[in-house]
Amino acid sequence: MIKTAIVTISDKGSKGERKDGTGEALKNILDPEYYSIDHYKIIPDELEKIVEELIYLSDELKVNLVLTNGGTGFSKRDVTPEATMQVIKKYVPGIGEAMRSESLKVTPKAMLSRAISGIRNETLIVNLPGSPKGAVENLQAILPALPHGIDILTGKASECAR
Repeated sequence: MIKTAIVTISDKGSKGERKDGTGEALKNILDPEYYSIDHYKIIPDELEKIVEELIYLSDELKVNLVLTNGGTGFSKRDVTPEATMQVIKKYVPGIGEAMRSESLKVTPKAMLSRAISGIRNETLIVNLPGSPKGAVENLQAILPALPHGIDILTGKASECAR
């Protein structure tokens, strides 16, 4: 079972001014046979709060997968990639590249995504877009590879297994 956390990063959502459709959409796409949702939270677009949450999830709660959504665009308040870069120990560029590549088949605006992915301890952190449609499309692009990557990360598989 892959212990998973979903973190929605939204100023309005954190104040209760907007329903979180993206976090719900992500929950619905994850097969409960393989993924347990061990944590779900909505936090504001504040660098320090995002950093604090990511450290808590990887260091204390020790989830295997953190899916953030929101804060990956060009807005001044969009700081999710910067927060992620502050906490990860290893950068995983292929995940962001794969998501953008697949999204470009749907919209040219996909190239504007600054979403990244990386590893802290035994936790894989993946930034997803804030829109339900974009987040689901991006997650679907990488979902087939995630279990094997997490198995390698947690020592349950070797890197050469296919």
